[in-house]
Amino acid sequence: MHAPLAKRRSLHQLDIKLSPYAYVSPFFLLFVAFGLFPLVYTAWVSLHDWNLLKSDHPFVGLGNFTKLVGDGYFWNAAFNTLSIGVLSAVPQLLFALWLAHLLNRPLRYQTLFRVTMLLPNVTSVVAVVVIFSQLFGREFGIINAVLSTFGFDRVDWQAGTASSHAALATMIMWRWTGYNALIYLAAMQAVPRELYEAATIDGASAFRQFRGITVPMIRPTIIFTVIVSTIGSMQVIAEPMLFGAQVSAGAMPTGGADRQFQTLGLFLYEKGFRSFEFGYASAAAWVMFLLVVVVVGLNYVMIRRMRGGLES
Repeated sequence: MHAPLAKRRSLHQLDIKLSPYAYVSPFFLLFVAFGLFPLVYTAWVSLHDWNLLKSDHPFVGLGNFTKLVGDGYFWNAAFNTLSIGVLSAVPQLLFALWLAHLLNRPLRYQTLFRVTMLLPNVTSVVAVVVIFSQLFGREFGIINAVLSTFGFDRVDWQAGTASSHAALATMIMWRWTGYNALIYLAAMQAVPRELYEAATIDGASAFRQFRGITVPMIRPTIIFTVIVSTIGSMQVIAEPMLFGAQVSAGAMPTGGADRQFQTLGLFLYEKGFRSFEFGYASAAAWVMFLLVVVVVGLNYVMIRRMRGGLES
């Protein structure tokens, strides 16, 4: 009797120790298969002259990276990506914070408003770009019609660098503002109401409460949305590709005739799937990854400094 009982106890202890690892193992297995392995393999490919139209792939070391540093098209795509990212992320997060603050107050039909804000995010990106491309049309676009009504000249939104960036930023803002607003709203719901009641008794205005209570209390959420929005901005590809397709009657990865709105994602697609230069595209992907890390790090430092300013 004692031997079976001891065996069952040992199996029970083993189950307690191994079960947590078994529960989380599917995530790590999927991450290794679809995250870590492609990352390592891309690094290996970036060290070779890897062209899909050729059978041999000679080792070139850092040759692809050296070539990439001197590639003006790559830095043009990096500038376009940064410009579109700033124009879309900064107003988007500020507007989302304001919307969340409004929805955090007692309102009628709150659920309807919250569901409505999520609708742009679940809309197909193709439909969004097609509709907005019509809105920004040069001859028959509604936006140019409004501008001409007030005496302004019509704008060829796809042709100019600044105008195309503004149009693309508007599309991105429309899709993601409501999504970020709901994230902020969820964080605001967790702020203790006693803090607002005490501030009201002390005579603090609504803006002072928002600045001194709401923003500091949801700071981790703000940092999260800044980082996620930065990563998303660096990976923009569908919007500029489809935006250019409205002009050239084909989804060209050059981002306009003068590459005025070609992003890093489009540059990567052009080199890898149009020119079949997988080695060069892999090097671009790794530099793009490093740029994302640098930009995210800078954003994190800026948010941390803002935290110190708010607390003082």
